[in-house]
Amino acid sequence: MTESLIDNVQINFDAKALWTMNIALGLVMFGVALEITVSDFKRLFEKPKSVLVGVTSQFVLLPILTFLFVLIVQPEPSIALGMFMVAACPGGNISNFITHISKGNSALSVSLTALATLLAIGMTPLNLQLWGSLYAPTSELLKKVAISPIEMIKLVSLLLGVPLLLGMWVNYEFPVFANKIAKVLKVISLLFFIALVFLAIYNNKAVFAEYVMYVFWIVLAHNLLAFLTGFSFSSLMRLNKPDTRSITIETGIQNSGLGLLLIFTFFEGLGGMALLAAFWGIWHIVSGLLLASFWGRKRIDK
Repeated sequence: MTESLIDNVQINFDAKALWTMNIALGLVMFGVALEITVSDFKRLFEKPKSVLVGVTSQFVLLPILTFLFVLIVQPEPSIALGMFMVAACPGGNISNFITHISKGNSALSVSLTALATLLAIGMTPLNLQLWGSLYAPTSELLKKVAISPIEMIKLVSLLLGVPLLLGMWVNYEFPVFANKIAKVLKVISLLFFIALVFLAIYNNKAVFAEYVMYVFWIVLAHNLLAFLTGFSFSSLMRLNKPDTRSITIETGIQNSGLGLLLIFTFFEGLGGMALLAAFWGIWHIVSGLLLASFWGRKRIDK
């Protein structure tokens, strides 16, 4: 009975809080972009195989495997649509930090973050629409919402594309200034964004408490699937260990904050979607740090 009601749950999140979250996510992306240079894009051509593996893992394999996972588990439609949303998002904002302490290829991680951010402008709405439409229960939800992919592309462009380009411009014109404020701004804005997510959870604590265990185990399994996707595909393509670690993390750490914003904007806080994205946003920090602490202690043979 619990599962059958979750599709009708609406998360309370007013317009003022939504705009605040929009600004916070924009600041997070701006802070990330302050450490990205044109040379990071040039590096994509120097190691095209690793980049292609990373992009394929993130935007092709993870959505496909998420779809298969949904077919097997058959969660409630709003939960399934939340899974498709998270899988459609680019890498999360803490992936570069986690890659660094995991002894991964930090340069590759930054390059993939930059490229994935740009690709997400089109790929996030496309993947959500594609896989959501192929699964009958979520297809019905999409019809009810009548979401416009063009409108979603516009919002993703504002949330990701504009801060990325602006941050890169500041880094190019004022590199010393950008270097000074980058780390501080990224940490402060990320903490602010996380605080807003927890505020949304607190304001809807009765809903979260009721459905937490149902959603939590799905998030754990889905997040593990994401990490295994990046690791397995990179290993299959015979990438070195630092590159494999970077791609594993980029695939497993998803920008669920972006997903949460899109859910509040276009799906009116649809219960299952919002719950899944919120718990993913909390859990992937924990799982990422656990993986980083394990890899960080293991020596990489030259």
